[in-house]
Amino acid sequence: MVENKVLPATEATVQEFDFGELVWYANGKIGNSDTMTFGRAILKAGQANFRHYHPNCEEILHVLSGQIVHSLGDDLYPMGPGDTIVVPPNVVHNASNEGDDTAVMSILFSTPDRETVVVDDNEKAGG
Repeated sequence: MVENKVLPATEATVQEFDFGELVWYANGKIGNSDTMTFGRAILKAGQANFRHYHPNCEEILHVLSGQIVHSLGDDLYPMGPGDTIVVPPNVVHNASNEGDDTAVMSILFSTPDRETVVVDDNEKAGG
């Protein structure tokens, strides 16, 4: 049973990458969710995160600001503020920011301890 009900913003876990950052607000490691992982992805202008997949969970990505193109398998989906994509387990995907502004997205995973498998090895797992 989760005991930590509120995570102060200053205690979020931040992972920095060349493409931007991932900020984690809830998951099993933080200790405030037994069933999900929730965070924010920030994608710098002109950058893309690595192609990857999650073998143990579904991912929901919701664009808060900016413009991205999200790959889902071999398909590409242009997305902007208010758009949401659901990524099934084991489907290779990534986001690319081809615009001039930073893109900000909420991300939710259906497990408290998501696994990430990188398909291209230019970066270590994070997405």
